[in-house]
Formats: sequence, C-alpha cells, structure tokens
Amino acid sequence: MQTLKEKVTDKISRLFADSPQTTQHKGSSNSKEGRSWSSYFSYAIPSVSFSGSRTSNQQHDLKPIQATYNNLESQDDPLDEFVDFSPGHLLKDKNKDEDQASRRSSCSSEVFEEASGPQIPNSSRKPLVNLTDESIFISSELYEFFESCLPNIVKGCQWVLLYSTLKHGISLRTLIRKSAELPGPGLLIVGDKQGAVFGGLLECPLKPTAKRKYQGTSQSFVFTTIYGEPRLFRPTGANRYYYTCMTDLLALGGGGNFALRVDEDLLTGSSGPCDTFGNSCLAHSAEFELKNVEFWGFTHTSPYLTQG
Repeated sequence: MQTLKEKVTDKISRLFADSPQTTQHKGSSNSKEGRSWSSYFSYAIPSVSFSGSRTSNQQHDLKPIQATYNNLESQDDPLDEFVDFSPGHLLKDKNKDEDQASRRSSCSSEVFEEASGPQIPNSSRKPLVNLTDESIFISSELYEFFESCLPNIVKGCQWVLLYSTLKHGISLRTLIRKSAELPGPGLLIVGDKQGAVFGGLLECPLKPTAKRKYQGTSQSFVFTTIYGEPRLFRPTGANRYYYTCMTDLLALGGGGNFALRVDEDLLTGSSGPCDTFGNSCLAHSAEFELKNVEFWGFTHTSPYLTQG
C-alpha cells in the first residue's frame, strides 16, 4: 500500500516526464541522472506516517523505543532526569546520600559550637579552694551548703582539718586536744556505714568536764544528708543543751535524746529526736557504727602561708 508521499511523487514525476527540462537533465552526468524528482520532493515534502505524525528530513522508524533512545544519545545536554534503578547504582546513591547527610550534620555541629562558644561549667559547683586538706565527706554540694549556714565570722575562711581518724587514729582525747589549735567554731562531721553524712557545729576549744555539763551558744546546729540532700536543724529555743563534752563522751542536743552522740573509741554512736534542735534521727538507725570522724576549724590565714 502506497503512502501519500509516494502517490504524490509518482504523479508529479509523470507530469514532468516529457518536459524539456527533463530531456535536458537526461543528458547530464550519471550523478545527476541518479537524481529523480522523487528525491527532490522527498526532501521538500515531509513524510507522513499512518498515525499522522510528521518528521522533517528523517525516515519514519517502526521502532519508536530505539528511536527515542537514539535521539536521547544524540542530545548534547546531560540526562539529568535519567534515574538508574540498578542495585549497584542504588547502593552508591544511598552511600552518597549518607555521606552528604554526615557532612551536613558535622557542618551543623561545627556551626552550633562556634555560635554557642565554649561550654561554661555549672557556676553552682564552686571548687573547694578553702579546704587545706582532703575530706572523704565534703562534696561540692555539701561545701556550698556549709558556706550558706556557717556563721558570718567564718565565711570565706580557710578550712583546716584539725582531726581525722584516718590521720590521727581513733581517740576522742586526741580530737579534744587538737580542737585547741584554732579557737572559734568547729565543725564535727561523721558518717555511718550506710552512707549518711551528719554532724554539728561546736565551740572550740572543747573543754571536757567530769560531770555532764552543757556548753555552746545558739550558733550551734546539727545537719544530715539522710534525706537525699543536706538538711539543717538550728536551735528551737526549747532549752540550751547545745553540746556536752566529757573524756568518754561527746554529744550535741538534749531533751529526750541526744541529736548526736559519739563514744570514746569513736567507733559507735547514736542519734534520736531532741528538743534542742527539733530534729529527727540523723543516721539510718538510732545506733550505728561510725565510718570516719573529721573535725574542722577555720582561720583567716592558711597555715601553709605562715610556715617558714
């Protein structure tokens, strides 16, 4: 079945077959003779397919998929929209995306660090600069607690460890004797085997008496960490039983029970509610074993600066 192009070409060829121009062309060279009117008209008249689509200067291809692929290959522009769904290519794309995401995350972190500046430690955690010796009880939180509740006369002073069972042995007599080195308030800190830290503020030097006799002032207090955070008990005004010191006993508070009592060997003690401070038991149990005993004094000048 002839196409429209072929029919038109055939008719025009027959019309001009007997014309002078046709005769003149017959005498020309072989290359010119090879040219027919159909070739001119095939150039001038676009081919028409059965579907009605028109192409210029191209022969209709019955394989549209291959033609499309050839046309794509002939284009100069890169195939940006072409996606390769092969497993290997998809794996490369995934790794590439992860690398780009990692670089973006690192870049964002660097920008954030530059914007936020260096990290500033918590200002509430002050260094224990005023302690001339190490303590097994005093943490930064407990130190801040003491700084807030100690009498103004000793705030900002150097803390001097007058006595410790780890350094001076187990002896109440030694503790009493060492308390005379720094007159003024002295802080007794003890702990039980379960981890509670407790104690109280006394007046130095400690003066042992043969009979039970209460001493001290209203500046005295007791404290404990058994509640998870330091808690202070100041005098209630019910009595003046601030503390008593004997050669075989050191106790704070009175009226019902001692708020805190330590024995001569500094190995055992007891605690209970008392009227003087209105406290509850300071330890995990009323009777307990002591983990350690420390006694601290305060001075405006460090003893290390006065040596030599």
